[in-house]
Amino acid sequence: MWQQFESVSTLTEALEQLDAHQQSARIIAGGTDLMIEMEHGSRPDLTTLIDITRVPGLDTITQHGDSIRLGPLVNHNHVAGSQLLIERALPLAQASWQVGAPQIRNRATVAGNLITGSPANDTIAPLIALDASVTLASVDGERTVALSDFYTGLRRTVMQPNEMLISIDFPALAANERGVFLKLGLRRAQAISVVNAAVVLTFDGDTVTQARVVLGSVAPTVIRITQAEQALIGKTLDDATIREVARVAASVPTPIDDVRSTATYRSEMIKVLVARALRILAADDDDTGVPQQPAMLWGVNQAHVADNALKQPVSHDANATIETTINGEAYTVTTGQDKSLLDWLREDAGLKGAKEGCAEGECGACTVYLDGAAVMACMVPAPRAHGADIVTVEGLQEDETLHPIQQAFVNQAAVQCGYCTPGFLMSGAKLIEEHPQPTLEQIQQSISGNLCRCTGYYAIINAMKEAAALAQGS
Repeated sequence: MWQQFESVSTLTEALEQLDAHQQSARIIAGGTDLMIEMEHGSRPDLTTLIDITRVPGLDTITQHGDSIRLGPLVNHNHVAGSQLLIERALPLAQASWQVGAPQIRNRATVAGNLITGSPANDTIAPLIALDASVTLASVDGERTVALSDFYTGLRRTVMQPNEMLISIDFPALAANERGVFLKLGLRRAQAISVVNAAVVLTFDGDTVTQARVVLGSVAPTVIRITQAEQALIGKTLDDATIREVARVAASVPTPIDDVRSTATYRSEMIKVLVARALRILAADDDDTGVPQQPAMLWGVNQAHVADNALKQPVSHDANATIETTINGEAYTVTTGQDKSLLDWLREDAGLKGAKEGCAEGECGACTVYLDGAAVMACMVPAPRAHGADIVTVEGLQEDETLHPIQQAFVNQAAVQCGYCTPGFLMSGAKLIEEHPQPTLEQIQQSISGNLCRCTGYYAIINAMKEAAALAQGS
């Protein structure tokens, strides 16, 4: 898919590579959009990928006074798991929790979500509502752009070919500010927004003094509805005001018809979501919408760059060698540098356990652990394996003893056709490592990225419960 893969160890190296390759190169972090685009042939001029996933210090969430900063490697699980963001930037935490599934959230970055620029992307609306800005860097220096000015059209931004997004900054919500993000999708998980809405209000007592109402998936870009904002100023959130503001919000955009929804339905759902958001803000209760102790499947390092940081850059071309550790054994492979990690594991490393069900991160059959975190192998470039620690389903069993999750699947007959089983096993094993006594909700969260076409979910859930008991020796 690519001709050259550059794994960098510093931000400076990344910027130098971008400057050298210009339009033919892209930064890759999560790769959850870029890998699919390249697989589909929609990036024919893209020949070089610059991997920043092992640069230390880029995956931090920091507070500076009343401002919060996200680094370019902050992923969606980092956001959803941040108590600071739940308390001071709740709409962003809510949106991040609703992105994909654990395996996706462990890789997909907020910066990448912004750069891809789809109007259906979930984190754009809350960040615009939070008045965020982005800092872009190149070898020529840095510039800061308000996120509301970042987009020039459908999937188009002001970024230059040699620029990289290095931070996202926004003011933390003050004590008299409240915000919420709501999303309508066609299923409970792994859903693209039909409509999403972010609302942030400032109050003086019960009276709204400032408002931001932002809608996604209703226009070529995510848009602020200033008419609805003006209709809120000076008002209290009574039923009449909520109905009127919802009506105004729905009257502004002219949504498109597409495979997910008709324009008429979208307009009605704008009204519903805005009204629901305002009622939530009026109630001002303690329910954040982000679960406590959720199933992240992210390992002991919580998907952060830690002991896997690169000490020096590594350049991969067609003749390079991938040296890695898989299931505790050293592998040296001289082929497959231009493949996904899934194809490389199956075709070049000879490990057939991970399966391809969709090649788009939808089914979870290819779940493996990459440096301790569960990921979709179909959305990871093979050169990322160089110097990494990988575990596949073949590595769950110790000697002749089945892992508790494997034994429980046998005991509960949680296998029908078996094609999806490796992915479920990997998710389940990581779940009970993370939560030795998981709740039903945590079990459901852990497999939200795994699909079973045989509808064997009841047996699978029972197997997850039994596996936890077996692991505890009971």
